[in-house]
Amino acid sequence: MNTDPQAFAARFTTSLGNAPGLTMPLLRPLLTLLATREPVTISQLAEHAGRSEEDIRHTLACMPDTEYDTQGRIIGFGLTFNPTPHRYETGGRTFYTWCALDTLAFPAVLNHTAQVTSPCRATGEPVRVTVTPDGPSQVHPATAVVSLVAPETPSSVRTSFCNQVHFFASADSAKDWLHEHPEARVLTVTEAFEIGRPIIEQIQAGDPTPHGCC
Repeated sequence: MNTDPQAFAARFTTSLGNAPGLTMPLLRPLLTLLATREPVTISQLAEHAGRSEEDIRHTLACMPDTEYDTQGRIIGFGLTFNPTPHRYETGGRTFYTWCALDTLAFPAVLNHTAQVTSPCRATGEPVRVTVTPDGPSQVHPATAVVSLVAPETPSSVRTSFCNQVHFFASADSAKDWLHEHPEARVLTVTEAFEIGRPIIEQIQAGDPTPHGCC
């Protein structure tokens, strides 16, 4: 495996950008609405994104990981109301995210500060991170790392990426997991944020490039 950091960063950006179901122009308006901690209707998303409801329905059909409540309202895409190991607190509200990198990226996308708590994937030890729009500012334990993958042929975002992107209390704690996932890498929390920065910038810009089936 090529261990060059810049080569991995480029491969990660390309791989995630090519993942089916990741529709960049819709992410920022959807995340902004989800951050109010209220379920999002199709009409609300259409108005916020400046698109027709028919267009939104078509786009969401290409985003199979999207989570809905019993009334068909959106309650999760990356940022979710459904509990996961990654607890994300901001503005007096509690959310969860699909993966460790989401917790580092969303404060920049949404321009707020979040308190993140997530168990080490190996030991269960809590990893706590304060994340500002400029990136992680406090990490405990200081030795914490994040696992990242860059599959050549990604399937859905959640399956190919989020299910493999975890916090570990230390690089040593991640050794057994890495042995089982030799295609992955572990990086410091700050390094993981920097690798995610190009994707963050694409979301912030509302990248119009089609992704996946949409």
